Amino acid sequence: MKPLKTFIYTLIIMTLMGCNSKQNNLKVEVYETSSSGNKLENITEFSPNQGTDTIKLFTDVKFQTITGFGGAFTESSAFLLNKLSKENRDIILKAYFSKEGANYSLTRTHMNSCDFSLNNYSYTPVEGDKELKYFTIEEDQDDLIPMIKDALAISKDGFKIFASPWTAAPWMKDNNEWVGGKLLPEYYDTWALFFLKYADAYKAEGIDIWGFTVENEPLGNGDNWESMHYSPDEMTDFVQHYLGPKLEADGKGDLKILGYDQNREHLKVWVDSMFKDEESSKYFDGTAIHWYASTYEVFPDELQYAHQKNPTKFLIQTEACVDSEIPKWEDDAWYWSKEATDWGWDWAPEEDKHLHPKYAPVSRYARDIIGCLNNWVDGWVDWNMVLDKKGGPNWFKNWCVAPVIVDPDNDEVYFTPLYYTMAHFSKFIRPGAVRIGFENSDNSLMVTAALNPDDSIAVVVFNEGSDVKNLTLSLNENNVNIQISSQSIQTIIIPMS
Repeated sequence: MKPLKTFIYTLIIMTLMGCNSKQNNLKVEVYETSSSGNKLENITEFSPNQGTDTIKLFTDVKFQTITGFGGAFTESSAFLLNKLSKENRDIILKAYFSKEGANYSLTRTHMNSCDFSLNNYSYTPVEGDKELKYFTIEEDQDDLIPMIKDALAISKDGFKIFASPWTAAPWMKDNNEWVGGKLLPEYYDTWALFFLKYADAYKAEGIDIWGFTVENEPLGNGDNWESMHYSPDEMTDFVQHYLGPKLEADGKGDLKILGYDQNREHLKVWVDSMFKDEESSKYFDGTAIHWYASTYEVFPDELQYAHQKNPTKFLIQTEACVDSEIPKWEDDAWYWSKEATDWGWDWAPEEDKHLHPKYAPVSRYARDIIGCLNNWVDGWVDWNMVLDKKGGPNWFKNWCVAPVIVDPDNDEVYFTPLYYTMAHFSKFIRPGAVRIGFENSDNSLMVTAALNPDDSIAVVVFNEGSDVKNLTLSLNENNVNIQISSQSIQTIIIPMS
C-alpha cells in the first residue's frame, strides 16, 4: 500500500481569448487508481489542453445526507487477522480505519453465525430459554470482538456498527433447522429480547451498536447457509409490535432498525409494507439492500421509489462482494479485466442472463457505488474485509473475494484494487456530507459529487473505457483542466475555501 502525498497543486487555465484568471483558477487535489498501476496516487501533472468533456458542479442543488462507507466484521476476517503477525494485522486495520487509510465510517457485523463463520453457533444455546437467561456472546470473544475493539482504537473519527442476524437458533423456528424456516409466533417476544441482550452484551465490551437490520436476506438464499424467512408483512408486524416497542421500553429507542436487507429488485413491495402508514413505519429507520440481483443493473426505479415512499428514512446498501470466485493473488490486472462472474453467470434463468455478464471487479464496485449514490442511497457497505487465497474460511465453502487477501501460512498481505476503489469513497466522502448536483457532458464517464461537513467538495469520476479523457471541472465559473487515465477512478477534492 503506497502512502498518500498531501500537497495541493494549482492549475491555472487561460483561454486564447484571455479570460480573467480569477474565474479560471480552481485549487484541487486529485487521487487516482488505475489499471496502469496507480493506487490512490496524488496526480499533479496533466496535459495543458482544454478539456473536451465538462463537469459542472452545483452546490445549491442538494440531495441525501451521507451516512458512511465501509465493510463487515465477520468471524472469518477476524480469525484470519489472528493468524497473522501483529505487524501485518496492524497494517490491515490501519489501512481500513485510520485517517491515513480508507477511514471506514459505517460497518456491519453478524449476530449468531453466518456463512462466513467457522461453524454454526447461536448466542442462545439452551432450548426453550424464552427469557434468554443463558444468552452469551462467548463465541465472539476470541476473534470478532478483539477485531472490532482494535479498529475502534485506531479510528480517530469513530464509525457506526449495525448488526444483522442470519437466523434465530433452530429451536425457535418452525423447521428446527439452521437453514430456512420461520420464527415461531410464540418466540416473537423472545427474539425481540435477543436484540436487546445483544446490544447490552456488546456495550459491556465497550462496543456501541448503532443499529440493526431485522434479518439478513429474509427471502432466503437458496437453502444454502443460515437463513430465516419473513414476508414483508411478517417483518413489519415483528418490528411494529415486538422489536420496536421492546427497544423503546428498555430505553434503546435510538438504536436504528433497517428493514428488508436483500436484493433491490423486490424493493417496492417491501417499502410498501414497511411504510404503509404512520403506525407501520414508526419504528423503521430505513431500508437495507444488497446488490446480488445483477452485475450492472442498479435498479434506479426501485431506489427512487423507496426514497419517495419515505424521504426521511435511511437507504443503505448493507452487503456486496464479488461472489462465486476465488480471489486472484497479487494479480491486479485480473481485477480490471472482464473475467469475473457472479452466481447468475452459471444458473440464472434465461430471461435474467443479461443481468449477469462477465465484468471487471473494479468496474462492478465503482459503477454500483456511484449509481447508488446518484439514486438516494446514503451508505454503502462491503462484505468481508479480509479473506484468504481460497476466498474463505467459510463453513459452507461459499467462496468470495474481499478487498484484502491474506496468506496466513506465509504471513503475507495483498491489497487488491478493490481496496483502493472503496477508499476513493470512504476516505473522501465523509459522514454528514451532502450529495450535490452536477452536469456531465460525457455519458461514458460516471460521476458523483458531495459537499463535506468541512465545506470541501469530493468529486468521484470513473472512466471505464480505454481512452484517456480530458476534463474541465467547473465550480462557480472557476475552472480546472484534469486528465483521467483509461480504466481508472479519480477522486477530485476541492478544499474548503
